[in-house]
Amino acid sequence: MRITLTDAGKRFNRDWIFRHLHYEFIAGRSYAITGPNGSGKSTLLQAIAGAMTISEGNVQYELSGSDAAPIPVDQAFRFISLAAPYLEVIEEMTLSEFLFFHQSFKPFLPGFGPGPIISLLGLDESAAKQIRYFSSGMRQRVKLAQAIFSDTPAVLLDEPCTNLDEDGIVLYRRLVTEHCSDRLLIISSNDRQEYDFCEEILNISGYKTASSC
Repeated sequence: MRITLTDAGKRFNRDWIFRHLHYEFIAGRSYAITGPNGSGKSTLLQAIAGAMTISEGNVQYELSGSDAAPIPVDQAFRFISLAAPYLEVIEEMTLSEFLFFHQSFKPFLPGFGPGPIISLLGLDESAAKQIRYFSSGMRQRVKLAQAIFSDTPAVLLDEPCTNLDEDGIVLYRRLVTEHCSDRLLIISSNDRQEYDFCEEILNISGYKTASSC
């Protein structure tokens, strides 16, 4: 998959979060969006995912390889999975129910289903427990799993190690290494342990601009 931003900009009121951004994200490579807290990393990631409309410029999506074809903007969500601290899971469902529900509209990678994924997360004993009773670290493991194991050519992760303990961070890095190497991976973070393996770094601070009408 290829995602191309052409002269892209996002503004809230009179403040530009980023502007004049030209960038191309290509499958098989990993990218990090960096910058200080409040700099707009999450805003840019959501714009790339198609979850937020940009104020100027264009975002284009295209499948690569033998099935290369442009993807309509309103269909891009089918090819992208996103995990972020601000995205909620369905608390009333058990872990098994949630993963089966997710699988019904965004299938998992071949060879994976709710059972094997739960085991990989180390949450076998919590499979029948409602997510409302999960710790913040357990919830973050679930969020990462539903994104990484979704059968999409692009995986976008916003601050992926939020609330994870040491074992959770090791798990995160293993899942990325084993399941994202041939996909388009974009990580938004200012924590190097979350993105130090990325091949390209996009510092959003380089695309800031003064307030303008």
